[in-house]
Amino acid sequence: MTRVVLLGAGGRMGQAVAGAIPGAPDVTLKARVERPEAPAPADGGAPWGHDLGAVVARGDVVVEFSSPAAAVAAAAICAERGAALVSGTTGLGAEDEAGIRALARTIAIVRAANFSLGVLALRRALAAALGAVPASWDVEIVERHHRGKQDAPSGTALHLAREAAERRGYPASALRMGRSGRVGARPEAEIGIHSLRGGTWVGDHAVVLAGAGEWIELRHVAEDRAAFAHGVVAAARFVATAGPGFYTLEEVASAAR
Repeated sequence: MTRVVLLGAGGRMGQAVAGAIPGAPDVTLKARVERPEAPAPADGGAPWGHDLGAVVARGDVVVEFSSPAAAVAAAAICAERGAALVSGTTGLGAEDEAGIRALARTIAIVRAANFSLGVLALRRALAAALGAVPASWDVEIVERHHRGKQDAPSGTALHLAREAAERRGYPASALRMGRSGRVGARPEAEIGIHSLRGGTWVGDHAVVLAGAGEWIELRHVAEDRAAFAHGVVAAARFVATAGPGFYTLEEVASAAR
């Protein structure tokens, strides 16, 4: 039985993951952890607390959708206790990302900006499309999320852009976050990323490949967070038995086939 400790249990994704776990007979929700100011729900569910270190034990799987600082702290606690980690918080800086990767030398970590298998298919479709169209075609990304999302662009949009840039041989500086004013003609080695925030959009990512007189749009729309939660549960099941290492959703999906 995979024992899950859920950090960020009161958030949108935390609630979605908690709702998905009962549908997995080999996974159980051991405890839920939130910030001290978050009131405990009167739902009779798994124990609710505010101290991750007080509930994590060897063999547990910590699933976190929290904040950059909390994600880094959770990784350190997991490494100390011998627990595995599934991390989905976005907006971490390069130093924090590197710190989490370093801890994967001692524990199993799955980290992803998006746990949707549909987004994984979008990434694969983008790779195929980039290989099929001329290198002169422009790449632009538009992402939409709810008004409460804290970071922009989304982690998924950045991941798509970085993968596209790598395939094109563009430098990291090729990513451009929106455009405003008299910016001049669009350079060839550039990938524009545009963020929309409003309403209750769960997640919408469109990649446009624009050529002369024609264009292609690849798009994934998540209508419910359950689309992500099922991938998270699969990731928890995967890291529970995996050896130390840094894993992505690709390894999780391959193991689940």
